[in-house]
Amino acid sequence: MSAVVLAALPGRACPIAASLELVGERWSLLIIRELALGNRRFSGIVEETGAPRDRVAARLKALEQAGVVHRAAYQAAPPRFEYRLTESGRDLIPVLDALTAWGLDHAVEPDDPNRPPFRRAPWQIETTP
Repeated sequence: MSAVVLAALPGRACPIAASLELVGERWSLLIIRELALGNRRFSGIVEETGAPRDRVAARLKALEQAGVVHRAAYQAAPPRFEYRLTESGRDLIPVLDALTAWGLDHAVEPDDPNRPPFRRAPWQIETTP
């Protein structure tokens, strides 16, 4: 797993800054959300995040290098991969829960027709190698 050297970060060196260095980019957390919801394929992740394909590819690669995501081939020709959260990635589920709750309380209008009916999403936790 990739780690962050606190002294190399700008400003106050702290674990929050180190965490954001690895997973703090918008598309990273949305990719982690999709994987936690059971979405395994690249095209599905692109569709459900709304992110550009090149951005999803770059973030998946960075998340794999950080040890948050595991990539495994499911087809040889042409090569295709599926993605799953590692233990490190699954440890981010409480962060997603907290962001969901905070978003419902502070970022989403109470009468928004797309407001989800849950405070905790139905995560699909799986073990990976």
